[in-house]
Amino acid sequence: MRKRVILMMALMCGLSTTASAQFKIGGKKINVGKVVQAGADAAKAITLSDADVAAMSKEYMQWMDQHNPLTAPDSEYGKRLEKLTGNIKEVDGLKVNFGVYEVIDVNAFACGDGSVRICAGLMDLMTDDEVMSVIGHEIGHVIHTDSKDAMKSAYLRSAAKNAAGAANETVAKLTDSDLGALAESLAGAQFSQKQENEADDYGFEFCIKNNIDPYAMYNALNKLLKLSEDAPKSSKFRQLFSSHPETEKRVARMKAKADEYTKK
Repeated sequence: MRKRVILMMALMCGLSTTASAQFKIGGKKINVGKVVQAGADAAKAITLSDADVAAMSKEYMQWMDQHNPLTAPDSEYGKRLEKLTGNIKEVDGLKVNFGVYEVIDVNAFACGDGSVRICAGLMDLMTDDEVMSVIGHEIGHVIHTDSKDAMKSAYLRSAAKNAAGAANETVAKLTDSDLGALAESLAGAQFSQKQENEADDYGFEFCIKNNIDPYAMYNALNKLLKLSEDAPKSSKFRQLFSSHPETEKRVARMKAKADEYTKK
């Protein structure tokens, strides 16, 4: 039986959130996690460079792949993924790599280092074209820096549980607890409606460029909307799609774009 993915799950809540990464704030050297009070204010002042976020993203994905059941290339899911994405090595200058977590969740995500992960539950639910539209959507979040911004915000949320004090000026490797806390913080991350619309548009264009059904993005969103309507009100999946009028607008936008494209 497939497991439930650690990604975005409350299993992380019990982990320690002391952080060891170090940053410069206003010319001062700061070590997140030394002082217990004033954490929220100190964390808000932390600035992360693109290099910091890139290094953090790489460490995060290594941790995710170690803590979740990544399918083997010769498995059913692995072979299907290779058929879909084997010829895609780079998208808009971003080097990408793909993997499937053999878990029941209907989910997918992309990280700033170009890693794209799809949950088996989503692959079970969707056609090949629909899976590709979701992949395009998630890559869109990275291209538009939404994922980088989410990583920054998630780190600051986890860092805010502790405060700041003086230390070295270099960025240290994140500990296992740091990465667990980061996963917990990412669990609560949601993109704005504008960001989602832009990622939907990117997913649509991704489909067109790769000779995929122009209705794939619409069909994928419509399936997720219907699935959320049947999910328990308390479920995380229902909460992700809790704003039904806005989600319905996204579905309608993608159908309109596909209708317009097919009339050309």
